[in-house]
Amino acid sequence: MKAVHFGAGNIGRGFIGHMLSASDYDVCFVARNPKKISMLQQRQEYPITLANKQQDTTIVNNVTAINVNEQRRVAEEIASADLITTAVGVSALGDIAEPIAKGIYLRMKANNYNPLHIIACENAIGGSTRLKKRIYPFLDERTRAKAERYISFPNAAVDRIVPAQNHEDPLQVTVEPFYEWVVHRPALLDGFKEIHGVHYVDSLEPYIERKMFTVNTGHCVAAYLGYLAGFRTIRQVMSNSTLRAKVRHVMEETGAMLIRKHGFDTEKHQKYIDTILERFANPNLTDQVTRVARSPLRKLSPHDRLVRPAMQASEFGIAIPHLTSAMAAAMLFDDKRDEEAMKMQHIIRENGLSSFIHDRMGIPEEHPVHQQVLTRYEELQRSKINAVLT
Repeated sequence: MKAVHFGAGNIGRGFIGHMLSASDYDVCFVARNPKKISMLQQRQEYPITLANKQQDTTIVNNVTAINVNEQRRVAEEIASADLITTAVGVSALGDIAEPIAKGIYLRMKANNYNPLHIIACENAIGGSTRLKKRIYPFLDERTRAKAERYISFPNAAVDRIVPAQNHEDPLQVTVEPFYEWVVHRPALLDGFKEIHGVHYVDSLEPYIERKMFTVNTGHCVAAYLGYLAGFRTIRQVMSNSTLRAKVRHVMEETGAMLIRKHGFDTEKHQKYIDTILERFANPNLTDQVTRVARSPLRKLSPHDRLVRPAMQASEFGIAIPHLTSAMAAAMLFDDKRDEEAMKMQHIIRENGLSSFIHDRMGIPEEHPVHQQVLTRYEELQRSKINAVLT
């Protein structure tokens, strides 16, 4: 079985590529970094290390790589693949849509009607569906009709913390022991080879929202609060009892919404929150606050990890004082090395805070959450460090 994976970064190698190789897939990474591509081609293996006391290391084999700009070769790989996965970041899905479309065209032209599954392993709700919408405009009507019969785009939820890192071996990657990969089972076509360790479910939304609004929400909240308090790493943030409690409170607010909406067991969800907090505090992982906090415009967008759970909680009548404070902290993120942070600060200065909340976050001025975020922002702005640490 052959898998083509777009993205040879830390998540691609340390999570998706590892699981595919362990399930006896030959993995071809489609990447941009010439050095990593050359090394993967030559070695056809790489090490991954668990961030635990033992520093357990596994060798991932049966791998190679090609450059995304070699579109003919990429198309040929897709034409004969059994599975395509991605870990490029949701904002980059549009960049890989045309190469995938060319591969689908070549596949259908060659009358290869073996089932093909394309799974976007991104931090986004409906990532595979988004990718499909990007790909289909590049296909002619006849090819689209065939693709509808023989190609499926199952949505998925993925969860593993893989911080930015540097090793003597550029291919080595350190990952946390915990991982979760959930795939929507009803979208699978006959003949799909299941991947070991993947959890297949009939209803994906509860798992996606549980992960997005607990892990992703909590992680970025720790980063934004930590940034205002002057901390450098997530581990430092989680070592501060006040900030750790604030992160927990946010996750409890989103948890109350998730329990109401999806019927999760309250005790089990509380244990899930406890597990996530311990993951953030892992002493064997060093994750930079500014890395986790980056791209605040995306994280403050209407359907992402802060605004979406806040609006849903409000619909249920759930109080969200800590979540609105976290949203305000995100709006104060002003790291000069982050392009989105600088753009956000410019928009707020030029158009005003209320306009930003309405236009960029999608929260109407008359909505109670709008005023709550305004109030929290003003409180934090007056005394950032003191307001965060008390």
